Amino acid sequence: MSHPLFIYFLISLSLYSSCTAHRHTFTVKEVPYKKLCSTKKILTVNGRFPGQTLKVYKGDTIYVNVRNRASENITMHWHGVEQPRNPWSDGPEYITQCPIRPGSDFIYEVIFSTEETTVWWHAHSSWTRATVHGLIFVYPRPPKSLPFPKSDHEVPLIFGEWWKKDVREVVELFMRTGGDPNVSDALTINGHPGFLYPCSKSDTFKLMVEKSKTYRIRMVNAALNLILFFAIAKHNLTVVSADGHYTKPINATYITISPGQTLDLLLHADQNPKSTYYMAARAYHSNPNINFNNSTTIGILRYTSSTSSSSKHYPNLPYYNDTSAAFRFFTSIKCLYSGQVPVKISRRIISTVSINNLMCPNNLCEGPNGSRLAASMNNISFVTPSHVDILKAYYYHIRGVYGTRFPEFPPLVFNFTADDQPLFLQTPRFATEVKILKFGESVEIVLQGTSLVGGGIDHPMHLHGFSFYEVGVGFGNYNVTEDPSNYNLKDPPYINTATVPRNGWVAIRFIADNPGVWFMHCHFDRHLTWGMKVVFIVMNGRGLNQQILPPPPNLPPCY
Repeated sequence: MSHPLFIYFLISLSLYSSCTAHRHTFTVKEVPYKKLCSTKKILTVNGRFPGQTLKVYKGDTIYVNVRNRASENITMHWHGVEQPRNPWSDGPEYITQCPIRPGSDFIYEVIFSTEETTVWWHAHSSWTRATVHGLIFVYPRPPKSLPFPKSDHEVPLIFGEWWKKDVREVVELFMRTGGDPNVSDALTINGHPGFLYPCSKSDTFKLMVEKSKTYRIRMVNAALNLILFFAIAKHNLTVVSADGHYTKPINATYITISPGQTLDLLLHADQNPKSTYYMAARAYHSNPNINFNNSTTIGILRYTSSTSSSSKHYPNLPYYNDTSAAFRFFTSIKCLYSGQVPVKISRRIISTVSINNLMCPNNLCEGPNGSRLAASMNNISFVTPSHVDILKAYYYHIRGVYGTRFPEFPPLVFNFTADDQPLFLQTPRFATEVKILKFGESVEIVLQGTSLVGGGIDHPMHLHGFSFYEVGVGFGNYNVTEDPSNYNLKDPPYINTATVPRNGWVAIRFIADNPGVWFMHCHFDRHLTWGMKVVFIVMNGRGLNQQILPPPPNLPPCY
């Protein structure tokens, strides 16, 4: 006969498993923070920077009431959450919703489905995500277990950038002048710049560990414009997840992480507990002709049993422009499961991703030769609507908001990676063009970097509404007849943000089985602002569970 306590446990577990809707309140407000010797007001959620960590089980649905008590518009995006059939709560401003205006509220319904590890949330209106962001820990639903050894502790680790100026001023200045934005003044680990920066000795992230314990680091690069290298002195890291999905375990002495990407790492506290070990992050930046923040943020790892430090150890990071090191790490990531990649495709889209420029009156702008900087995909610099969002226009058949002629192939074919490019190639067309996909199509997208305007740079490209398989990556011009033969169709990474190498290409595949309006864009926010973005509209399928969910009743109004 079963013990009564055991029966009670089973009943409780069953009840918990069926109660999967949880509610949270995000109050967006301005709060003063002091860093780098000066104080400024920043946007926060519930007064915290970085924001709070949400914890869910796989398959949960949560409701987040975002209350805008700030002085500017806001939206919220649940990065890496596929939101099946629910684009209404995806978040990008004027793509799937109009903004939550000051004094207004909106309840997001966040539907988790295939996500298994670490994803994150952030604001998706102008550059507000600089300080409005946080992690989401996803756990396997009992009785499922992890496919890697269980850790003793979990550690959130968020990389960011800090400007002394109000970020709104940074955006206003570069949009008005047409030049590059001012680079950030510091990098941060969990909001702390570290002791290498002025007035920051006490503003340094510290991680206390216990000898022989294992720590699961749940990490995101929330920086706006920088790919980062990261390492911890004397400690190897085991990568077990990327972008919310399990990977084959990878032992690494350093990692490379692009803006928008998440990683789960196992840290084994197996070193001399009497020493102090530093962790560090700094930029990977492939084009020295483009200005960037080349400083380093430092954190400290100490063992709890240590009373005094006998020695100090600093990590070795690759040099800032070490492309081989960066992509050696990126390409080492493999999906844990094999045999799930779409082998046959029904739609191939090839798109350039380019920096562009356009002439300014009297050459008075601050881009190259007095021009204004822009960015594009397939030579279209995307113009975001300003009065009604694309999802609403699609759902309610509102005409005149967007066109459907985003090209499947570059409209101008040239040597995309040549050292010298004709000037006429550098000017894009400004338009709001989307790409329509049929439900269930097997889609391949090839993203081709170009050397236009300054010699090119890497582009971390993020797709909303889907995870995808990164089946190929290479340098130079993509060859449609030869390069597919080198694809990894067995166990490529299953991710949502893929980094296009400078003057190279990346190929991704996915099944278009999530009806709705879904954004794709560069996760360098300056490139996003300049127009490196596009919208995919996945049409409804025939079945009831293949249709966009109806809109919620409290959508923010459009004016």
